[in-house]
Amino acid sequence: MDRIKISDDVSLSRIIYGMWRLTDDSNTSPSYISQKIEACLEQKITTIDQADIYGGYEAEELFGAALKENGYRDKLEIVTKCGIIAPVGRFKNSRVKHYNTSKEHISQSVELSLKLMNTDYIDLLLLHRPDPFMNAEETGYILDSLIEQGKVREVGASNFKHHDFSLLQSHMNNNLVTNQIEISVIANQCFVNGDVAFMQERRLPIMAWSPLAGGKIFGKGNEKLMNLLKDMAKFHNSTPTGIAIAWLLAHPANIMPVMGTNSLSRIKSLADACNVNLDMQSWFEIYETANGQEVP
Repeated sequence: MDRIKISDDVSLSRIIYGMWRLTDDSNTSPSYISQKIEACLEQKITTIDQADIYGGYEAEELFGAALKENGYRDKLEIVTKCGIIAPVGRFKNSRVKHYNTSKEHISQSVELSLKLMNTDYIDLLLLHRPDPFMNAEETGYILDSLIEQGKVREVGASNFKHHDFSLLQSHMNNNLVTNQIEISVIANQCFVNGDVAFMQERRLPIMAWSPLAGGKIFGKGNEKLMNLLKDMAKFHNSTPTGIAIAWLLAHPANIMPVMGTNSLSRIKSLADACNVNLDMQSWFEIYETANGQEVP
């Protein structure tokens, strides 16, 4: 398993295990969640992606209970996010879904995440969404402060456009180290709209959420794409899933797919894509098939 350096002190596994569906599983016991973590570690997948809002603000606590039981904290890099306030769980009395990137909220969110996940530090904190009401000076100050306090090792963004990223960075002493955006074979606009180019220009790696488009790649309307992925899977002794993820790994932008599944058997095969090497023409064949037309 390759590793991607996001700073001088922190690196992440190329494949990241995402826990946004953790509470959807019928079994959320610490022992079963530990089995999922062990399946990741066996493949040298060491990075876990969380967020305060996952599972209606319950996923971090479930993950933390497992960490307390299994003692794997030192073997993992924990990524979590904050900034979304939805009227569920601990924020059920909120009148409206909104964003909060104030220094008070970010500080309180980090303190609670640390407590719920039974850890003294977060390896990577992301602001979950760009906030149209953000005071960039205040937000940048608290992110710098959290790093200085040792509660957070590195900070980044999620779903930011390049102007949002640049604005926040302009008010920080520390560097934003990544942006987590939606990328998949069928959600590929980022390769031409400037999102990927912006990160490449700054030599920053990218985290890709929903790298299988929530299963839509394999659904109705994408039969031609699915047939191509099946054919390539046979050639590479892989699976359509493996090819779809290998397509992301093949790009020179250092994309780190965040893979989310509750199936233990699927978790055990998350790293299979790392064994597939797609050439440039195969990459474009998938790209053109997904878009329904050849490049200009």
